[in-house]
Amino acid sequence: MKMLAESYYIPKNEAGDDATFFSQSAQVIGVADGVGGWSTEGIDAGEYARQLMRNAYAAAVKEYNHRPIFQVDPKEVLRQAFLNTAEMGSSTACIISFAAVPAPGKMILRAANVGDSGFMVIRGGGGTVYRSPVQQHSFNFPYQLEYLSEKHSHRQAAELAVEVESGDVVVAGTDGLFDNLFAGDIERIVGDYCMDSMFSLSETLARAAHGRSRETTTVSPFQVAANEAGIQYVGGKLDDITVVVAYVVPDTSSSYCGGDGDVMDVDC
Repeated sequence: MKMLAESYYIPKNEAGDDATFFSQSAQVIGVADGVGGWSTEGIDAGEYARQLMRNAYAAAVKEYNHRPIFQVDPKEVLRQAFLNTAEMGSSTACIISFAAVPAPGKMILRAANVGDSGFMVIRGGGGTVYRSPVQQHSFNFPYQLEYLSEKHSHRQAAELAVEVESGDVVVAGTDGLFDNLFAGDIERIVGDYCMDSMFSLSETLARAAHGRSRETTTVSPFQVAANEAGIQYVGGKLDDITVVVAYVVPDTSSSYCGGDGDVMDVDC
């Protein structure tokens, strides 16, 4: 088996603060969300996230070239990316790798996650079998990687693993996706999606999240979390929205997600 992936990005302003990559050869996905609060100090946190993902991509390919196939360690990728990123700023990050296990024909997703970016695994046309947990200190205050910080480093990453099957759909994204669409919304869109659609599945999900983010009356996951924290809030959350969709397919399948090469979206 292997993953074939596609991605779509809707920034909330000209460039936004998100970044993502997919290495087809290494079978590794990365998403990051720069912390916009740095803008009050004149710092573009989006550039930190973009450099972090460039370095993660380079580390994933390096690990792939020095390890057996399907054995890239996502936490090692995150460690190298963090140590090699020299921009001021901070960011959430989620690195996901497709990995083999000793049992014949079995594969898992391994992940290293910091903050409120994350992923879901959907099976059978709509049922969620796994959703990565959110790391946050308090409401809307996620764990993050920060330049030259020992406290906010790769060491705080949660290490995750989930078994996957051929036919599973992996939906990864930044909080702009998960703050605006409930798990049930994402399951429904994946279950109803038709390959003949004029939009890719990642774009379909991103557009749905973007539409919800602009609504002022419809209940969103962000509203629910805010209300649970004792904060009055109604509607969606305007934010950058990054979605990566990876299809788990037999190893003989060819790509229908935009070619067999790697996908990087770190310069948008």
